[in-house]
Amino acid sequence: QVQLLESGGGLVQAGGSLRLSCAASGRTFSSVAMGWFRQAPGKERESVAAINWSGDRTSYADSVKGRFTISRDNAKNTVYLQMNSLKPEDTAVYYCALKNSGLIATVPRAYNYWGQGIQVTVSS
Repeated sequence: QVQLLESGGGLVQAGGSLRLSCAASGRTFSSVAMGWFRQAPGKERESVAAINWSGDRTSYADSVKGRFTISRDNAKNTVYLQMNSLKPEDTAVYYCALKNSGLIATVPRAYNYWGQGIQVTVSS
């Protein structure tokens, strides 16, 4: 049974930083791709960042390039999202997702398992 547990969300002022973590269990973590998505009220879920199985390939939404960094530690079965220079428009529920294959993907339907989501609120 795959479980994904996000942590690290909260309230931060604009310009601040947060680091999200997602701990995975129930799957051989080093063989899967991982992604971070977010969903703001009234909006569709969108890809924020994705990383392949080995961590040497990443993808970012244009809106977060240069500010967010996705990384993974396969020894700890954990994927991270470092978020810097946060803006009010980054406010959303952030979801961690696991894709059964190791190749990177940015569409929600490509992912097989999802975390419960964690709130990130950026105040102006």
